[in-house]
Amino acid sequence: MQSRGSSTRLSGMTYRSRIPTLLLFMFATFSTIYVAGRLWQDAESRVYLIKELDRITGLGQSAISVDDTLKIIACREQHKKLSALQMELAAARQEGFSSKRSTEIDGTSSKKRPLAVVGILTSFGRKGNRDAIRKAWMGTGAELKRMENEKGIVVRFVVGRSANRGDSLDKSIDSENRQHNDFIILDNHVEAAEELPKKAKLFFSHAADKWDAEFYAKVNDDVYVNIDALGAALTAHLDKPRVYIGCMKSGEVFSEASHRWYEPDWWKFGDKKSYFRHASGELYVISRALAKFILINRSILRTYAHDDVSVGSWFLGLDVKHVNEGKFCCSSWSAGPICAGV
Repeated sequence: MQSRGSSTRLSGMTYRSRIPTLLLFMFATFSTIYVAGRLWQDAESRVYLIKELDRITGLGQSAISVDDTLKIIACREQHKKLSALQMELAAARQEGFSSKRSTEIDGTSSKKRPLAVVGILTSFGRKGNRDAIRKAWMGTGAELKRMENEKGIVVRFVVGRSANRGDSLDKSIDSENRQHNDFIILDNHVEAAEELPKKAKLFFSHAADKWDAEFYAKVNDDVYVNIDALGAALTAHLDKPRVYIGCMKSGEVFSEASHRWYEPDWWKFGDKKSYFRHASGELYVISRALAKFILINRSILRTYAHDDVSVGSWFLGLDVKHVNEGKFCCSSWSAGPICAGV
């Protein structure tokens, strides 16, 4: 027969032995919940990996490698980013890619968006032409800055680099730019006559990236422009989000290598060998949305032998408003011309 004291000690020992058991049970329960949560979190990844495994084994491979697994996971992250971009694009489409003449800065003050960025495509040995343009219609120093501030038109000469980087040609351009500060120097472009279409593409890409303007214009360095007339003409098209303005033409495609306007890809233009509708290369203008399109897709946009044909080809499959404006025909004597070739 046990005493009351021994019975009490036995009961206490039984109670204490239950505490570790309870703690162990709680730990096991929490561990189970944690593992289940991780399995649930990774369920989508597991399904995706299984599908990829089925695809790869179907091609005769026995297993999916670690590298392939990492690529799949990276691909899923890209899908998430793409979905976010698609949502932003849908929102932009609802706005109709509409232009706004001002943008908010720090949520307080507003800065007027430039009306146009004009790129005068020039090359080495053309300083005489550039000086004539500065004197005739572009201006220099304070006058050039005043045109930007008051008329909203930014004008720059556009040039590449010499094939012999750092030679006297490059140094001459750098010296001229230090004097006038009116160049866009395309460091990744080698200056050459046959590279003019690529140069035009790089100009639009650079300008669209640096200036958020309403329009972007390309001009040859032997053309004089009436800046006031250009500004008035462009203002009339502010309501068109995707507009391509110029002296439109559809010239002959020349397949003879000895011809001045030879087109190596002449066979792509059909049996009649006529170019599609495009603006003359002396002066043409594109809207902000089209410049941004060139900026985003510059690595895959095809260039032909001539810059005007190349630019026109990029807009064939897009919903673009082509405006045939006689005032942009620099070689004609149309009423109120905007430009004149010399």
